[in-house]
Amino acid sequence: MISSPDLAYEQELWPVCKHIAGMDEAGRGALAGPVCVGAVILPNNDPLLAQTLSGVRDSKQLSPRKRGELAPQIKKFVQAWGIGFASAEEIDMLGIVPATRLAAGRALEMLHCFPDFLLTDFRLELPELDIPQAALVKGDQRSLSIAAASILAKTARDDLMRALDLNHPEYGFSKHKGYGTTFHCQKIRTLGYSPIHRKTFKIKKSGRF
Repeated sequence: MISSPDLAYEQELWPVCKHIAGMDEAGRGALAGPVCVGAVILPNNDPLLAQTLSGVRDSKQLSPRKRGELAPQIKKFVQAWGIGFASAEEIDMLGIVPATRLAAGRALEMLHCFPDFLLTDFRLELPELDIPQAALVKGDQRSLSIAAASILAKTARDDLMRALDLNHPEYGFSKHKGYGTTFHCQKIRTLGYSPIHRKTFKIKKSGRF
């Protein structure tokens, strides 16, 4: 059964925090391409909020088609949204955790109103920011703000990987989006790394990194 995120965390915070940003990442474990972070601030005074975004779920629980339908609805309805990337080169230089935090900062910079509280999915803590925050285990399955952010991050990164596939069609990025599938790992072994591969992410004999 697919779980439905709700507004329990947001409703508890809204009396004291007007702008609550939900945040989630996509591409953290991929072998190629950037890591992407989405940020979403939901309107706190719209009685149709839950109904309008009733189809929003953790992006991993939705089909690509459904995510593609929901992403423009989210962008149109929410109070503010932002998307930030950190490149494969930045991941190799900084490490995946600092690079993900860099992408998160870039997503926040896109927001036209700065949040006074962050709800993030687990492992997306941002200790360098002087903003109250809570990192929720399976947050994209529990918080509607985080789930909406997960959809924006996933669709934006997938779109970029399809575009990058045009420059490197031999790797099949449009199919696996840079993750360590058997096909992708075989291509790396045969062709070596492309300019958008994460050189510090090594593949093992089993095919995984």
